[in-house]
Amino acid sequence: MSYARVLSVGLVGVTGHLVEVEADLSPGLPAVVLTGLPDAALHEARDRVRAAVVNSGETWPNRRITVNLQPAALPKQGSSFDLAIAAALLSGAGELPSVALEGVVVLGELGLDGTVRPVRGVLPMVAAAVRAGITRVIVPLDNAREATVVPGVTVRAVDSLRRLVDFVRGSGPLLDPPALAPTPPPQGPDLTDVSGQELGRYGLEVAAAGGHHLALFGSPGAGKTMLAERLPSILPELDDAAALEVTALQSVAGVLPPHGHLIRRPPFQAPHHSSSMAALIGGGSGLARPGALSLAHRGVLFLDEVAEMAPATLQALRQPLETGRIVLGRARGTTEFPAQVQLVAAANPCPCASPAGDQACTCAPSVRRRYRAKLSGPLLDRIDIRITLHPVRAAQLMTTAGPATPSSVVAARVRHAREAAASRWQTIGRRVNAEVPGPILRRPPWGLPPADTADLRAALDRGLLSARGFDRVTRLAWTIADLDGRGRPGRAEITEAIQLRMGESHEYAE
Repeated sequence: MSYARVLSVGLVGVTGHLVEVEADLSPGLPAVVLTGLPDAALHEARDRVRAAVVNSGETWPNRRITVNLQPAALPKQGSSFDLAIAAALLSGAGELPSVALEGVVVLGELGLDGTVRPVRGVLPMVAAAVRAGITRVIVPLDNAREATVVPGVTVRAVDSLRRLVDFVRGSGPLLDPPALAPTPPPQGPDLTDVSGQELGRYGLEVAAAGGHHLALFGSPGAGKTMLAERLPSILPELDDAAALEVTALQSVAGVLPPHGHLIRRPPFQAPHHSSSMAALIGGGSGLARPGALSLAHRGVLFLDEVAEMAPATLQALRQPLETGRIVLGRARGTTEFPAQVQLVAAANPCPCASPAGDQACTCAPSVRRRYRAKLSGPLLDRIDIRITLHPVRAAQLMTTAGPATPSSVVAARVRHAREAAASRWQTIGRRVNAEVPGPILRRPPWGLPPADTADLRAALDRGLLSARGFDRVTRLAWTIADLDGRGRPGRAEITEAIQLRMGESHEYAE
């Protein structure tokens, strides 16, 4: 037999596609031809596979070898096809019976000595195999824990090409996946560490309860970063579907923790203010890879010193913040990544940012205006809550009255508020108030009476709010009502929502 076929999986973004690795051996000058839109790393598989086959004690067929990865129109990248190529090639040469690998997905990178090395993205690859009806997969030993996270699949592992060859010939077993490590306890900073800043703590709680974006302004040392870093500690754990999405993204990026469990804690990403646009939203040659925005999916994207970031980089966030996804077009194709995040932006009032406040500022008015303008009106309009933090006083810092409310207590209130919102919006497929479309909030049965929205309508007519801002204040009012245990917001909740929206940071919207 001079033809064989082995199944594998290719990734485009975080979406897996079943790939058939075909090998055809024919008379002619010895050569290896690889077809099916391979990238540079995949082209190099010819040399890796040859060395691995020879160093595993097998005979390299001295014929013309054509390896095709179909569907041919789907771009292929990476080294995860190495093991499948080697198996197909040896089966086509008559060295291995192909029956043992029928209906089995094979994944893994080969070292020159025949060892099988881990690859990125195993979790979404295995999930794609299950969706295609495949129930058996063979993966590198170091990826086996990750693969077992996907339900409905039998996972076996290999540490070398030799082990796979022996299994196919019936002379040796594959490896069982290592046992799952104990689930690590949640770790991270707690709200008990924050002294004072009651308004900032409340704004953080409202943001967590409704999934709202948050902006924190204030002088250095006021507590902006401390509050932002503690937002994940009061967010509910991710459900199964969200945890699978987040874990798949971490797998594709190669930053998945080794314990092998689904990631349940909302992720937290805090890119440096000098990060490039590609680092923030995703990029790279060929097919794009996820950036910090997508790695924060279902979690928190914290932009500290946001006014120091390049304006073009910040403006790239505007569309993803509205749609919850990002589509990146490159020469080799278009890649889509989920990007449903809670944005927390923090900024100083001016470049000199004196801890003593505005009275000690040395910046000219034009310099302050340019600095504030980096956080543009269209981007700021997408941020629901804006809070100015004032420096903490000595009495608040040195108080001995007892620790502040811990994250666990606040998280319980947030969880109850989210449960109320999820129950209310389940008929439209939404889970938090920040996701509800504006027209739904303005029409019966959810539209609020004119007497309650009088101040809100006045702010819109005076130009203090945009139409988008009108809807965002309404969503905030629903979240405040959920935290208070009320069935729907009234005038008091709307007034409070307007204050959280306008805050004392109106100068940033000039």
